[in-house]
Amino acid sequence: MPKSLFWTRTDTAGSEHVVLDDRQGLTAQGVALAVDPIPYTCRYQLTVGADWSTSRLEVTAEGAGWSRSVRLERGGDGWRVRTGEEGDLDAALRAAGHPPAGLPGTDDPDRLAEALDVDLGGSPLTNTLPVRRLNLGRAPADQPRTITAAWVLLPGLAVLPAQQVYTSLGPGRVRYASDSFTADLDVDPEGFVVRYPGLAERIDPR
Repeated sequence: MPKSLFWTRTDTAGSEHVVLDDRQGLTAQGVALAVDPIPYTCRYQLTVGADWSTSRLEVTAEGAGWSRSVRLERGGDGWRVRTGEEGDLDAALRAAGHPPAGLPGTDDPDRLAEALDVDLGGSPLTNTLPVRRLNLGRAPADQPRTITAAWVLLPGLAVLPAQQVYTSLGPGRVRYASDSFTADLDVDPEGFVVRYPGLAERIDPR
């Protein structure tokens, strides 16, 4: 049966709800909302293979007077990236006192060549992808694993290669690090995030 997961953001007003099936890899449909840096709604569809490497991510983001989309697909010849844009997100950001987001997508998909995972900004779900792919639930503790992820920034949907490090800390605990940022995640037995300090906490049905 499909699963339903819900997180509330702890860094800003926002939330994420996803319906997923993880019996053979992962298929997921989710909606994320946040007010920072400006109010937006993000909808995404994610497809992950049986080996837990990502094959497709489609994302749309929209707010007052603007919308953007990006589609990432990974094949034998690397990543293909398609984008769309309506309205003027950068104007909305400037009006709110924030720097512009720039263009969605990437001008050089080859920069993503080493990425087997995607990282959707602010989404605890996508942390599960390397956790499951690297089998960190059964990995020895304190052995860092370095990956490259295709990092999708919200709300602008720029796509960047990001080097990230995942380390098992024992049952139910995984350390995530990127550049100078580090967070110790609480995960359930299936690798889904329960608590991401400074970002989100999962709300489970009672």
